[in-house]
Amino acid sequence: MRLILLSCAMIGLVATGGPVSAQSNPAAASATRIAQAEVEVRAVDRALDARVDDEDRRGLRDRAQGAKDATDQAVSDLSAQLALVNARITGLGTPTPGEVEAPELVAQRKALATLRATLDAAIKRGRLAGVEAGQLIDEIDQSQAAQFNEKLSTKTPSPLSPAFWSIVLEQAPRDGRRVGLFLKQGGEQIAAQWRGGIPWQALLGLALAIVLIGPVRVGAHRLAQRRLIAEAPPSRVRRSAYTFWRVAVGTLCPLAAAFILVQGLRWAGLLPQRWTSFLDGFVFASGVAGFTAAVTGAVLMRSQPSWRIAPLEDETAQRLRPLSWVLTLLTFTTAMVGYFEGAIGSSRSAVIATQAVEALLHLLLIVATLVVLGQLRARRAAQAGEATHVGVSAGLSIATLIAWIAVGVAGLALLIGYIWFSWFVSLMIGWTVLLGSALYLMLVAADDIATSIFVRDSKVGVTLTGALGVRGSMIDQFGLVLSGMIRLALVLLALGVLLKPFGASGDPGAIFDQIASVADGIKVGNVWISPGAILRGLVVLFVGLALVRAFMRWLEQRYLPATDLDGSGRNSVSLVARYIGIALAVIWALASLGIGVERIALLLSALSVGIGFGLQAITQNFVSGLILLAERPIKIGDLIRVGTDEGDVKRISVRSTEIELPDHSTLIVPNSELITKSVLNKTLAGPLGRIQIQFSIPIEEDAEVVRGIVLSCFTAEDTVLADPVPAAFIDSIADGRIRFNCFAHVASPRAAYGARSAVLLALLSALRQRGIEIGTVPQKMELVRQGGTTAQPVPAKDETEMK
Repeated sequence: MRLILLSCAMIGLVATGGPVSAQSNPAAASATRIAQAEVEVRAVDRALDARVDDEDRRGLRDRAQGAKDATDQAVSDLSAQLALVNARITGLGTPTPGEVEAPELVAQRKALATLRATLDAAIKRGRLAGVEAGQLIDEIDQSQAAQFNEKLSTKTPSPLSPAFWSIVLEQAPRDGRRVGLFLKQGGEQIAAQWRGGIPWQALLGLALAIVLIGPVRVGAHRLAQRRLIAEAPPSRVRRSAYTFWRVAVGTLCPLAAAFILVQGLRWAGLLPQRWTSFLDGFVFASGVAGFTAAVTGAVLMRSQPSWRIAPLEDETAQRLRPLSWVLTLLTFTTAMVGYFEGAIGSSRSAVIATQAVEALLHLLLIVATLVVLGQLRARRAAQAGEATHVGVSAGLSIATLIAWIAVGVAGLALLIGYIWFSWFVSLMIGWTVLLGSALYLMLVAADDIATSIFVRDSKVGVTLTGALGVRGSMIDQFGLVLSGMIRLALVLLALGVLLKPFGASGDPGAIFDQIASVADGIKVGNVWISPGAILRGLVVLFVGLALVRAFMRWLEQRYLPATDLDGSGRNSVSLVARYIGIALAVIWALASLGIGVERIALLLSALSVGIGFGLQAITQNFVSGLILLAERPIKIGDLIRVGTDEGDVKRISVRSTEIELPDHSTLIVPNSELITKSVLNKTLAGPLGRIQIQFSIPIEEDAEVVRGIVLSCFTAEDTVLADPVPAAFIDSIADGRIRFNCFAHVASPRAAYGARSAVLLALLSALRQRGIEIGTVPQKMELVRQGGTTAQPVPAKDETEMK
């Protein structure tokens, strides 16, 4: 009745509103969705009054979630319509006192007011229905968690006590009759259909199933391996692709084979209707078993160790592979037993007995696996020593200890009668191993693909570098960030799947609902910040910087060369334009986040007040750091000299720059010092270093021979570059000696000192072998008596010559 009245009101507004009819149709549709969601919420509420099982509870939760999504979308649409109506009402303005409005304006104003009230009421109803749907979802999740806790705490007689088996034996005849009736119905149906002719559909399905499991599966493995070897380059991506192909083929082939077999039986009419759920369970169990075998086989790669992704030894893979087949068989058997018991309606005692047996078998398999791993670890420790792989051994020890504790708790629970708890724990251990193996393969594959596609040397990286001018380091960083994001999403998904049996907290839908609520954003002050808004802001910033870059390219290459400005003027105009463009791009990005220009102005005003109270030095260094990062007169790795200190630039921040000196100490220089004072950058124009050697020889020696010796010494030194060509010049001739000035270049200024020393050693040895003196002119000193004219005896030579 409420839906009919609301629809009639909307139709009346459409008929009388005239100009607002375009707005009424979406409003009526949204109101209809809200009314339908209210009906659905009440139906779910009434269904929860009775006792429901797990499958019905999941269906009710989906219905409630669908109603909540419908109301949220309807409220969003109605809010948009309400904003349009408010805008039209604002456009009409308020009536002027004392003036009579035209009848058309009065009718339109009345229609808009009525529509506004109707939309507001519908929005409130939609929000109320959404709240009720959310409460039902919480109630379903809580009831599921309560039922799960009730199962965990359920206690039965111990399997070691006679009371347990007496109950089982008491119900055994009835269970036997149910099994017999189930099999009898199937046998009678098969016999009846077989008498009518050969069931070629079933035989064809069986043949196709055998072909899929055998030749098709093996052939697909071999074909993929040959194609990857022939076409894909040797890399981690090739191994990951082959691993995922094995998992996909190993899962889909058994699943498709079981489906085709069941469909053949159904088309032939060999099985009764009662077997439908059991056959559907057979298809599901086949897919799960195939997935288990494929994942464990892809991790171990026993027969193909070169394609193995996991860091496992061959012996480990050989010992664990049979246990993985046992896990596959147990997984298939457990699923099939559950579906069979559900199909025949087994008694509670029979279900508990089978769960006890399944728990015991799973615990024995886990114990066997832990024993094998312990033996392998002990043997490896004896061969390599206890100090080898300390971190890995510590992690493995913790995991092994946790597994032993879980097995002990589950075994003790089985003995004292908490059978469902023991069964659940044993199955969860196997499920955790299987899910962890699949997660490991996906994490490795995600990292391999992301870091192989988005790398500077790949085709994508070369294309981005050539077409867009993106730096190679940015491409590498994007690949790493993308890999991290994908792996984080995979971990969250795996966590939701792992915790699904624990109730609402483990439901993947609940986890993603929480993620979605975070994605909607958080409010900081009057600004909503959300991942979507941040991503939008980054995109806007990227587009803005790209436009600035294109504008700067046009300005520097086309416009400025056509002006009469000199080089310095062009550089000043270019720098100012670049800074203004970057500032506008940043403001545009902030505006896309919802941060208006007035807030930015307020922030700048607050900063100006702080600067006026004593932040001039910090601001000067900050601005200088921005200039250094923008103009890049000094880059990380440059060899510079500041005053009397010389070293390598290790870090440039917005406040200071760190320089590593030759004695491995760190010199921290404020950025303003690097901007306002002279700095010698030895690697700015190029990375080459220069060697300079100066010496003199007596004028009697052959200068051409000495020059050849110098050049040969340069050539013999490995660190001396052939281009630029080494050179030896005669600088001057004075005091009876020929002075040489020689130059050569090395790959880096850091290598100049060692190369110069090596060349000097070789030069001294070569000149000594030729008997050529290298050094300074000998000085002679004579002793003369002051004031006398008589010649004095000449002192001995060894008393008057000094070098």
